[in-house]
Amino acid sequence: MSKEWFSPAEFAAFRLPFMPTTKARINQMADRDGWRRPDLEWPANPAGVWRRREGRGGGYEYRMAVLDSTAQAALMRKLAAQAPVETSVPDAARAELARAAVWEVYERAPERLKEKARHRLQAVQAAQRLVDEGRPRDIAMMEVSRMFGVSERTLWNWRQICYGRPSQDWLAHLVPAYVGRQAEADCTPEAWDFIRADYLRQEQPPFTDCYRRLAAVAAERGWTIPSERTLARRMDALPESVKVLGRKGSEALQRMYPAQERDKSAMLPLEAVNADGHKFDVFVAWPGEKAPVRPVLVVWQDIYSGKILSWRLDRSENAHAVLLALGDMVETWGIPEHAVLDNGRNFASKWLTGGVSNRYRFKVRADEPHGVLTTLQCQVHWATPYHGQAKPIERAFRDLASTIARDPRFAGAWTGNTIANKPANYGSKAVPLDLFERVVAEGIAEHNARTGRRSKVAAGRSFDETFLAAYEQAMPRRVSEAQRRLWLLAAEGVGVRRQDGSIHLMGNRYHHDALHDHRGQKVIVRFDPDRLHDDVHVYRLNGSFICTAECLAAEGFLDVTAAREHAARRKAWLKAQKAMLEAERPMPLAEVAAALDQISRPASETAPQTKVVRPVFRRRGGAAAAAVVAEEMEASGTLVAFGRGLQALKNAGGEDD
Repeated sequence: MSKEWFSPAEFAAFRLPFMPTTKARINQMADRDGWRRPDLEWPANPAGVWRRREGRGGGYEYRMAVLDSTAQAALMRKLAAQAPVETSVPDAARAELARAAVWEVYERAPERLKEKARHRLQAVQAAQRLVDEGRPRDIAMMEVSRMFGVSERTLWNWRQICYGRPSQDWLAHLVPAYVGRQAEADCTPEAWDFIRADYLRQEQPPFTDCYRRLAAVAAERGWTIPSERTLARRMDALPESVKVLGRKGSEALQRMYPAQERDKSAMLPLEAVNADGHKFDVFVAWPGEKAPVRPVLVVWQDIYSGKILSWRLDRSENAHAVLLALGDMVETWGIPEHAVLDNGRNFASKWLTGGVSNRYRFKVRADEPHGVLTTLQCQVHWATPYHGQAKPIERAFRDLASTIARDPRFAGAWTGNTIANKPANYGSKAVPLDLFERVVAEGIAEHNARTGRRSKVAAGRSFDETFLAAYEQAMPRRVSEAQRRLWLLAAEGVGVRRQDGSIHLMGNRYHHDALHDHRGQKVIVRFDPDRLHDDVHVYRLNGSFICTAECLAAEGFLDVTAAREHAARRKAWLKAQKAMLEAERPMPLAEVAAALDQISRPASETAPQTKVVRPVFRRRGGAAAAAVVAEEMEASGTLVAFGRGLQALKNAGGEDD
């Protein structure tokens, strides 16, 4: 039971059986029955039944043990009827929860209220020290009130707040319970709903405009609305996250959520890489294009160290550029174990990630060809597009966009990073592609070599130093010669010249001896479009490898040295072909002819006489021809019977038609 001590007035108010109903009569009963025996006082005797009452006015309080059994039973029934429903929480747990709630209120209070609580605590503790020293409580309270400049009534109220509570919690209980003005101006609920719907939208209208529209509608419908400042304060009191979501959208709300901090100290170089593309804010004169373009940089970065491992430039972000940059990284450093990619069309291309499900390829078919990363056994992880927290490469692009795009050599070609931030000399210049590539290469090299990196892994070193320090421990997988051709661009249906077995591709000629066996046929050529003077790889249409053809460079018309070298190479080639012919023809031709002369042939025989001769019938007017035929048949001496039969037919039917 929560209540333990009762004053005489409380006993009287309960109107217990066989008990007085006034405070004075209860005090008389206490004096008569000896409720205040000295040996029963509390706290000198923890089991005591009476104590002096705290607070102004004094008096005494008693436990119900001073009553007879009938009165005790009645008092317990009345208290049970008044008490709230008991919960399953134990008393100690409830007390701890109440104490935590009090301290939470103290923590939420502003500093000025906490200072007042500390001032009150000092006054209450000073009065308690005087009482402990033997000073009467009334005198102690009077002295302390003058010392702290407060009234005695106020000091007694502070003492009443702390009474019966642990001294370590007095500070929290003494915080002023100022709540300020609680009354709110009248506002029709429909009007409040109207202005919230108008204000919390992504067009972000000013609140003044929203209130003006509300006032017009409220006058029409008879709504009650407070002043603009009152409604503005009420709108400001809404949760900030709700206002950001309503006025700025879900992406702005996501930025409010703290980013995940990922520990990379347990990783190794090439354990995981990430890739993305960035369009530069620079106009470049691209060969073959009439108008200047803004090139796209495709980058593969090591997640452990932050080092940019490879990069390619192209007019747009496409799967070919991604593949070629991947090939540069794999050939130079090795095969990564994991790859974090942007879940966009170019990185989700079947050439790169065929065989892996993504948001464009929800179900992987059994007959689907595997992409390069799938073939290299690199596990693909998809990241949210345009989400910098998901890919560390976004942080590198921010550096490159500042250091490279605003290079002094690009003055006049910078386009500005937003439409509203165009420079005054916008579009006045377009830098040549070779200059742009050189500056990009310098910028990326400087980005990797810059010291003072503050990540936990770098610890003041550069990305290059961080990567190379642990690269040997990583033991990356290396690619084979056949795997190096996986990421090259494929040109299908290229014809092999019938005359000399060469291949013409993008203004260059390529040749290999093995192509002579495929003259006049169509083949597949794999090549690097940025390195067209390198060798190309030639395949049959069924995908089987033929050869690696060398680029034949065009020489100057009057270049004698080049002509002499070409003649020497042709002479050596002809000599090699003759040697191959001799190797394939070890037997001299004279020996072949002699062998034919030595073949024994059978003797000639008389031609046998024929048994059947094609008949020839005489037409009218053809007596001379029939006589000739008969003469020949009779000279052969073989168709006498046939002539007799023919004569019989003539006699029977007359001349033949």
